[in-house]
Amino acid sequence: MEVIATHLPGVLRLRPRVFTDDRGWFAETWNQAAFQQAGLPSRFVQDNQSRSRQHVLRGLHFQLQHPQGKLVRAVAGRIFDVAVDVRRSSAHFGHWVGVELNAEAPEMLWIPPGFAHGFLVLSESADVLYKTTDFYAPVSERTIRWDDPSIGIEWPMTAQPIIAAKDASGTLLHQTDLPD
Repeated sequence: MEVIATHLPGVLRLRPRVFTDDRGWFAETWNQAAFQQAGLPSRFVQDNQSRSRQHVLRGLHFQLQHPQGKLVRAVAGRIFDVAVDVRRSSAHFGHWVGVELNAEAPEMLWIPPGFAHGFLVLSESADVLYKTTDFYAPVSERTIRWDDPSIGIEWPMTAQPIIAAKDASGTLLHQTDLPD
């Protein structure tokens, strides 16, 4: 597995080895020993999967009391996946990184605890699968507006995004309860 640093310390692009032949391809996307050797978490407690249609934008979500690290990949379609550093004490507070993930190249994004997460569906539809390091705790979840001007995410939009009511009512970064 190739581990590629992004400009946000701790947020990593992970490229598993892909073996191809005339039948298609095979990739090992999770191996506890390989993750430990790379210094990544090797304990995940929950797997989540979503299916969304084109132009759906989910996020930006994080959990305050039960922060989740997330290992994200697109298993069908293409997404623009985003991580935002929401740790007040971080030198990178409010900074973001965006990566295109797609099912044709099984790259993953590791988003450590202390980061908000969201994605935009670029293809006709997309299935997103992610492992988490802590359980979902709805009372602890916070939502930051996807279009917060203080963050300035450059979403690659070709149409008005489709957003859930929960995400549309998210707060601006400076109005949100945040981790230290």
